[in-house]
Amino acid sequence: MSAQPDSAPGMKAGQVPEVNGVSGVDESAVPVAPAQRRRIVVVGLGMVGIAFIEKLLKLDARRREYDVTVVGEEPHYAYNRVGLTSFFQHRQIENLYLNPSAWYGKFPDGALTYHLDTRVTAINKDKKTVTTSKGEEVRYDILVLATGSDALLPRHTPGHDAKGVFVYRTIDDLQKLITFADTVPRTNGAVVGGGLLGLEAAKAMMDLERFEQVKLIERNRWVLSRQLDGEAGGLVVDLVRNLGLDVMLSRRVGKIEVDEDNAVKGIQFEDGERMECACIMFAIGIKARDELARAAGINCAPRGGGIVVDTDLSTSEKDIYAIGECASWENQTFGLIAPGIEMAEVLSFNLTQAKVHSPRRFKRPDLSTKLKLLGVEVASFGDFFADRDGPKEMPGRAHKRGSKDEEKNSKVESMTSGLPPPPVKALTYKDPFEAVYKKYLFTLDGKYLLGGMMIGDTKDYVKLVPMVKNQKAIDVPPSQFILGASKQGEDDGADLEDDTQICSCHNVTKADLVIKIKDGTCKSLGDVKSCTKAGTGCGGCMPLVTSIFNKSMKDMGQEVSNHLCPHFKYSRADLYNIVSVKNLKDLPSVMREAGTDPNSLGCEACKPAVGSILASLFNQHIMSNPLHALQDTNDRFLANIQRNGTFSVIPRIAGGEITPQKLLVIATVAKKFNLYTKITGGQRIDMFGAKKHDLPQIWSELIAGGLESGHAYAKSLRTVKSCVGTTWCRFGIGDSVGMAVRLEERYKSIRSPHKIKGGVSGCVRECAEAQNKDFGLIATEKGFNVFVGGNGGAKPRHSELLAKDVPPDDVVPILDRYLMFYIRTADKLQRTARWVEGLPGGIGYLRDVILNDTLGIAASLEAQMTELVGTFFCEWTAVLNSPSLLSKFSQFANTSDHLPTMENVTERNQDRPTYWAKEPCTYDFRSHQWSSLAWQPMLESSYFDSANAQPGGMSAALKRGDTMLALFKAKGKLYCTQQMCPHKRAFVLSDGLLGESTSLPTPPPDNDYEAPTTGLLDISKTSTATQNLWVSCPNHKRNFNLNGPGAGRCANDESLSVAVFAVEERGDGWIYVKLPPVEELDAVLGTKKWMVRREEGGAPFEKMDKKLGGLGRKARKVGDGEGGGKEMAGVGKGEGEEGIEW
Repeated sequence: MSAQPDSAPGMKAGQVPEVNGVSGVDESAVPVAPAQRRRIVVVGLGMVGIAFIEKLLKLDARRREYDVTVVGEEPHYAYNRVGLTSFFQHRQIENLYLNPSAWYGKFPDGALTYHLDTRVTAINKDKKTVTTSKGEEVRYDILVLATGSDALLPRHTPGHDAKGVFVYRTIDDLQKLITFADTVPRTNGAVVGGGLLGLEAAKAMMDLERFEQVKLIERNRWVLSRQLDGEAGGLVVDLVRNLGLDVMLSRRVGKIEVDEDNAVKGIQFEDGERMECACIMFAIGIKARDELARAAGINCAPRGGGIVVDTDLSTSEKDIYAIGECASWENQTFGLIAPGIEMAEVLSFNLTQAKVHSPRRFKRPDLSTKLKLLGVEVASFGDFFADRDGPKEMPGRAHKRGSKDEEKNSKVESMTSGLPPPPVKALTYKDPFEAVYKKYLFTLDGKYLLGGMMIGDTKDYVKLVPMVKNQKAIDVPPSQFILGASKQGEDDGADLEDDTQICSCHNVTKADLVIKIKDGTCKSLGDVKSCTKAGTGCGGCMPLVTSIFNKSMKDMGQEVSNHLCPHFKYSRADLYNIVSVKNLKDLPSVMREAGTDPNSLGCEACKPAVGSILASLFNQHIMSNPLHALQDTNDRFLANIQRNGTFSVIPRIAGGEITPQKLLVIATVAKKFNLYTKITGGQRIDMFGAKKHDLPQIWSELIAGGLESGHAYAKSLRTVKSCVGTTWCRFGIGDSVGMAVRLEERYKSIRSPHKIKGGVSGCVRECAEAQNKDFGLIATEKGFNVFVGGNGGAKPRHSELLAKDVPPDDVVPILDRYLMFYIRTADKLQRTARWVEGLPGGIGYLRDVILNDTLGIAASLEAQMTELVGTFFCEWTAVLNSPSLLSKFSQFANTSDHLPTMENVTERNQDRPTYWAKEPCTYDFRSHQWSSLAWQPMLESSYFDSANAQPGGMSAALKRGDTMLALFKAKGKLYCTQQMCPHKRAFVLSDGLLGESTSLPTPPPDNDYEAPTTGLLDISKTSTATQNLWVSCPNHKRNFNLNGPGAGRCANDESLSVAVFAVEERGDGWIYVKLPPVEELDAVLGTKKWMVRREEGGAPFEKMDKKLGGLGRKARKVGDGEGGGKEMAGVGKGEGEEGIEW
């Protein structure tokens, strides 16, 4: 698995589209004219200085607001001081360079200028210049001091200036040591200081192989006393002694003995003992280099304690900043590299990104360390001395403040009995045989990890550090951090008992499924749904049903494939590539090139998938010919079909942000058309109950009011949810609303294998729930953490971190690549969560592809997304401008009459359809014996003039008397059935997809079903070919045969059937249907007879309401109570209302 990146290297954001008529392009992203650029001068080309330059140039690549000049004191380019020890092995300074020399010359003219072997000698604050050791004056607008630190040398110790005394700090120090060591072979070498630097210096001396013996002198009772406790430090002493290092503890150097040439000959300790040696290296600490700032009058801490900086790294002088080891923050300087890099990130971010994001602040740094010293793995993390010094801070609710009396008693007790022990518990593990030591510190309740240390085995370090930093409660016993967690259950249901309920809608157990699969009854998912009913209700169990099916088939040695359906022996991803490479743009051409039957009509499984692929590639209007017949009902009418045959209307509200004027538009439309309104979880407003023939007028008024389609009907981006972030929230550190609006505006209408949801939170409080979205952003002080592959629903999944601390400019290209890669490679109806899980290598592989471009397709992914974004149009606006598309929005093709299909119930002052009937209608309609049948002209033939341009078939709803009929035309032939699907008594069959197969149909799941990667048995190997044409009910995919001896039979529910009628087209220009008399037809199939009545649905809350005494308490009017009785203007009773009830 690839390493988790700190950010996304090399990303360039695309242009942000217009938002509400205003350009979304960040004005600060426009390149600055050369004459207006500001000059930043960086003093110091060490690891922190170069980190600042790298980050600034990257963040400023588009704006080009700054030109950078860096002055380095050493004759070398920036090199890795942490890896100095390796220099003794290769002796090549270039191997330590953090960037090759060519890197410094690759930037545009003036962007980066550097001076090596040059020291800055003075700062002129008034003139804003620095003077160099070469006599040059360099002008600056912003000055960044990254002067680092010097190694301490004990100048009070006699002999500190003798020949053979060194410090361990620079390449020059090492080269001097190498040269000197050759002059004193086979003598003793000594290192003074047993900290991190001292152990590194000891290794350097040992690697020289010039000294007879190397001795480490430490004044404390163990080494690494700033990182480890006595037990851990003692274990390290034992380990390094075994490696040949002589460790001398509790020793202090009194003086350095020298000969007549002032050369080192030994050390005398403060206790009088002495030791012979010819070379001494001091590694006893560092001192901040603040002399340049101090001479310029910049505020510095006492006694060389560093340049005083604020949380934004600014000094006491305007436009002068300090970072790294030379900076003193809250009276502290930091000798580790990590805090310096953090300072570089904060400052570079603030100088470039603060225009579109809250400025960052430098906070208490994480001093966790992990390294290998003399071959010994050592790590400390978090508050690793919390048990000794008390915790610096207590996370969550672990530390509750006591009462004043308790605090007073505590103070008295501490004066008499001493301080109480810290509120910390330690979990310790020590293995003397494997030389492993671990100590983890927890709060008293064991709910929070505070810190710890580890020797020998540090593999959990990467996992534990973020747990401490995030301060989240742990959900496992603390012992599991030492012993390891138990194995989790697999997703294939292998750990489930046989009596586990899999489908709650139809009470199907695991055993019910497995038995039917293994006895040969069910050879496909369609068979499973047909014979067990699992997955035919809400569809939420289908992922687990499919997993159990796959495992059971594999256990039996059967072949399971991820073919789209029997018409295509390809997965969706394979078919996507075929369509893309061959530039196929309709179903017939796709069938000819990739189908099993080049003349097939397809089915309700493959037609929407092909339609989605075509939309993802070419983004043509989905209601246009020949795409319209490929769409499932929601896409077919650009609205979500509801259970009474009406539709929902959902305008786009990007990022959840809406003006009062647009709210009034929505309210006006909802009231005019009596639409039930509800706020969605995605921060939009749903309007339910829209009749098909009213949809154009509803959208005409919404669009005139400045709204547009929200694509809630499509497998595309639904919403990008946001909190208010820095727009209003006092805790926000990022503009979550602004980012969410830009992302939603960019990706709206992009078709994908399944619906996509996004979220943007303005801080780690995560109010937008971004970590359970297909993509989510959480603002950090450095930018945004980008999470992917999450979802809610029937099988929730927490998203995973793709990239962290991504600057705002880089978010779009990362998401472009991620979403386009998903669109190209995911399976049919596969959410991003299952897709990420199925990738080889999971999130690590995805990082490699998206961030590191290991497949070399990043540019192609970005270009394709940019092309799709550029083809955006509002689908409803296009409908309103097209008379041919408008003609599709009518309840009946042969009359302008309207019929209700289900009774409504008024509830909480809104109308909604009554609940479904509890049982399906099992009357045998297909076998009903009519008294007589006669040909009736029902529809002009011209209605189907465009049928040849609809390769997926065409349909119409007809009205005769009180009966609704469904008329279909496919491959030149006509078919007619009742309009009502008996499963839920919904009058919707004419809106269903037509399917054709040489085997029994395999019904797909519900509209929001999420398909796993595999799960379709290769039917060609298991069944006998029979020609079959059917219509699939759009509600729950009940498939009713239209032709042959089984016409009217439901292929996946034998208890259901529909009436079928003969139909023919005649030369007089009319289509005739052979029907019984109207009165007889209505008596059997009449709408009034079968529409669901309110008393059938039941009252699920009846008992609850009786127990609670009603729905709840009524809200008080303004003024109730003392002072009594006025209603607030505009809040009282509305027209026809009786006030608000809560």
